[in-house]
Order: sequence, then C-alpha cells, then structure tokens
Amino acid sequence: MARFEELDPEFRQAVFERLQKQVPYWNLLGMELTDLKKGWARLRLPFSEKLGNAGGIAHGGAIFSLADAAVGTALTGIARKNASISTIEMKINYIRPFSSGCIYAEAVILHNGRNTALGEVTVTDGAENLVARAMATYSVIRKD
Repeated sequence: MARFEELDPEFRQAVFERLQKQVPYWNLLGMELTDLKKGWARLRLPFSEKLGNAGGIAHGGAIFSLADAAVGTALTGIARKNASISTIEMKINYIRPFSSGCIYAEAVILHNGRNTALGEVTVTDGAENLVARAMATYSVIRKD
C-alpha cells in the first residue's frame, strides 16, 4: 500500500461514527469501515445469507455496493468541507465468487478535480484473492 496521509483524529472519528450509525444501507448489508486516510479507505463486508443470490454466492450488487462505498469514503477524507459527492459512473469486473468469510474493498482516489473525482477499488477475500476490480467517477459539488 502506498503511504497516505493520516486524517485529523477528531475528523476521522466523526466519519467512523457517522458512517457506522447513520447510513442505513451500510447496516442493511453489514458493511464496516475498517480504516481511513486522506484519499484512501478500506471497508469490510461479511458474507451472510441475505447477500446471496439463487446460486448461493453473494449477489454482484452487494460487491458493487461495497466498492462504491469504499470510493465515496476515500473521497470523504479529502473533499472540501460541506462538499456533496455522488457517483456518476462505475465499472466493475467480477473475478471470483464470494460465499463465505469476509471481503475487503480498498479504494484509492486517483484524481480529485474541481467537479469530478476518480477512484479505483480492489476487492479481495480474507486470503487476499482478487474478487473484483472497479473504477468509479464521482461528481463533487463544492458548496463554498
């Protein structure tokens, strides 16, 4: 992992608390923020039956949601105060199925421009096998 600058500890704690307590969709899926730095985030998603598709593996939408949330969280660490962020476009490649244990999404912000940001996500399982790779473009509406 590249070296990413640490966030202000109070801001970091506030982000952790807000995401874990105030985002119902995260709670629905079981997503958890495990680490956060400026322009980088790592999230975890444990497998549960509610994530399964008819074949007994995690639905691609659950993996996609984790990847999207990871980019948004990484961007939160570097976006200007009161900026509004929203996914414009996202592409994901599924490599390996996920049906037990946990998966981890590690997101890096590659570009943080005036109106858009670009993030890359690697999703792995507990043995660090590649599960998916994604790229996401976000709209950044700065409320200055």
